[in-house]
Amino acid sequence: MKNLLIWTVAALLFSPFVSAQEHPSVTALPNTVYVGADGKFETNPDTAVIEFSISAQEETSGAAYDRASKQAEQARQILRSNGVDPKTAQIGYFAIQPVYDYKTPKRKLVGYRVNTNVSVKLKDFVKIGPILQQLASADITDSQQLNYTLEDKDNAKSKAVEDAYRHARESADAVARAGAHNVGDLIYASVDTFENPIPVRPMMMAAAAPRANMEMTQPPTAEFSPQTVTITAHVNALFQLK
Repeated sequence: MKNLLIWTVAALLFSPFVSAQEHPSVTALPNTVYVGADGKFETNPDTAVIEFSISAQEETSGAAYDRASKQAEQARQILRSNGVDPKTAQIGYFAIQPVYDYKTPKRKLVGYRVNTNVSVKLKDFVKIGPILQQLASADITDSQQLNYTLEDKDNAKSKAVEDAYRHARESADAVARAGAHNVGDLIYASVDTFENPIPVRPMMMAAAAPRANMEMTQPPTAEFSPQTVTITAHVNALFQLK
């Protein structure tokens, strides 16, 4: 009867869980227990990503291209002045498009606009404020995005998997005790890990421009805890019962 109890509980755990997670079927054997559990690990981000646009409009495409090129050089100088190698930044291609005046019955070509995007990754968060401030002061961009992420994910994933496995083992121990058994060797396991990204919040520089020349006595985030990155894991495990 005890073996039948353990087999029944294992079957109840197994059927709906596999269906929900869409994992490959596992053939449960007598005197085994199949469990699934979630785990997580929270850590501070290690990388800041600054993304900003470069946009220039002139009467001719050549003039617009030259102006955008000068703005790109200004951005490179700002990075160099803050100890950031411009080669570490990624820039998109220069997209040129005509600009029309649609207020008249027949649209009128009034100029050309050149657009591109720049992305910069920073490990030293102290440099974020000065770079954003100088970009605004130079009137290079009208929009910026600042996001934090975790690039070194391997250790965080391992910690999340360990947490999920611990919960799975605790569930297996509880089922085993209900049937007067002990949990034996691990027969099978599957692992999935996920990252919960920090949402990106765009910053419009038009609103920030009046404050661009203000001295930053301390970062606005001083004495606050940084928003963490959460890595979650799910573990399915099949244990032998003794």
